[in-house]
Amino acid sequence: MPDQDPVIRRTTSMEQRVDAIQAALDERGMKATEAVEELNHLATEQWVPQNGARVVARAWVDAAFRERLLANGRAAVEELGLFMPKHHRHLVVLENTPTVQNVICCTLCSCTAFTIIGLPPDWYKDFEYRSRVVRESRTVLREMGLELAPEVEIRVWDTTADTRYMVLPMQPPETMGWPEEKLVGIVTRDAMIGVARL
Repeated sequence: MPDQDPVIRRTTSMEQRVDAIQAALDERGMKATEAVEELNHLATEQWVPQNGARVVARAWVDAAFRERLLANGRAAVEELGLFMPKHHRHLVVLENTPTVQNVICCTLCSCTAFTIIGLPPDWYKDFEYRSRVVRESRTVLREMGLELAPEVEIRVWDTTADTRYMVLPMQPPETMGWPEEKLVGIVTRDAMIGVARL
């Protein structure tokens, strides 16, 4: 019997499978392509870290707003025209001090207050970060470039099904007196997650 070529099984890429599902949904009138384009627009144009930077800058220059933000984050960000999905029932804003560094994580997946601080970076979604920041927070922060004095207490906050967190970083002393618009430009997503100081 002549040799037969082995059967070659080709596996389609993830992108090809997603495209096939999207095309099938579109054929059934479910407008998947339209929904994907809308989500892409939101993620790149509206759900950006600059939203959170506006919140932080306002809290630095407006003491009354800062109090409202710490008391009810969700209501306070709405004052600035920023909104959160309905299932994000609570936004808890954690204020850093010279002796306390707050850090947020999601040990189950990668939840964040994405409409406020932007989509989570890849390292935030990584299992290594999610598991280690809870157990070895000081080491993880050092590996990410944040060296804290031994007397600084690190508090790690784990996102829940209906609660999202945002860190209110300390304002750098040299920026006191700056206008709010200029302050927005120095606030980073990493500082609002708590893995960096400004």
